Amino acid sequence: MKSRALGRGLGALLGEIDEAYDNEVSQKDSIVEIPLKDIRANPYQPRKSFNEDSLAELAESIKKDGLIQPIVVTEDIDGYILIAGERRFRASKIAKLKTIRSIVLNSDEQKMRQFALIENIQREELNSIELAHAYSELIKLHEITHEELSHLISKSRTHITNSIRLLQLSPKTQKALIEKKITAGHARVLIGLDEKQQQLMVNSIIGQKLSVRDVESMIKNLKTSKITSDKKPSAVSYDFSNLREKFNTLGFKMKTSKNKVTVEFDDEKQIQDFLEYFSS
Repeated sequence: MKSRALGRGLGALLGEIDEAYDNEVSQKDSIVEIPLKDIRANPYQPRKSFNEDSLAELAESIKKDGLIQPIVVTEDIDGYILIAGERRFRASKIAKLKTIRSIVLNSDEQKMRQFALIENIQREELNSIELAHAYSELIKLHEITHEELSHLISKSRTHITNSIRLLQLSPKTQKALIEKKITAGHARVLIGLDEKQQQLMVNSIIGQKLSVRDVESMIKNLKTSKITSDKKPSAVSYDFSNLREKFNTLGFKMKTSKNKVTVEFDDEKQIQDFLEYFSS
């Protein structure tokens, strides 16, 4: 019951930013020019990496044509906190603007976290790992299933599940995916390998320009060879206690280890006695 209520709450949130944008023309009074220096970035922004070239292009566009779509902020004690529109906010700074057109909404910490997650998901501005973290966080915040989230944000359950599974990869493999050295297809087939095996595969993908099919074949061979090595029979240990006792009785020193017997002699006479005993 709790999941459904929270799910409906998330559904309402999904439309709140869009509604603010849709009503922009009829709500001119709610759009204000705010000094850029008075706005702080959203601490819950899931997006960590921004393409510098893309930001520079956006900055040039803003210089030329102005900011077409305002950002969304919430008022704070010492200014404003950005809720949505971080690329526009960063590009406006690069363009050296003094103020920026903004829609001011009432918000709390949880809403700021959700707005940042939702806006980036809807605008598809996150890389694969950031998107995985965003989906995972929304699921935890609202205690909903992958299936329920898929309906709320109009993404397939398979897409959400496959995205979240990427978080099982090692930090180095995730970094290679973020930097686009490997694709999401490559990354998915590496899930389940240990960290050392993942690094070996990532190096091979980059160095040899391997396709996803090539990697699948390599992993299959890797698993097959491991199964074969695991099936190798272990060395058999033998019980030489009776033989050792007999040798000691005869005065011969004997050492044993697994499948090996060693007899030591003190002098030539012992060797002669030994040979005579076993040749008789």
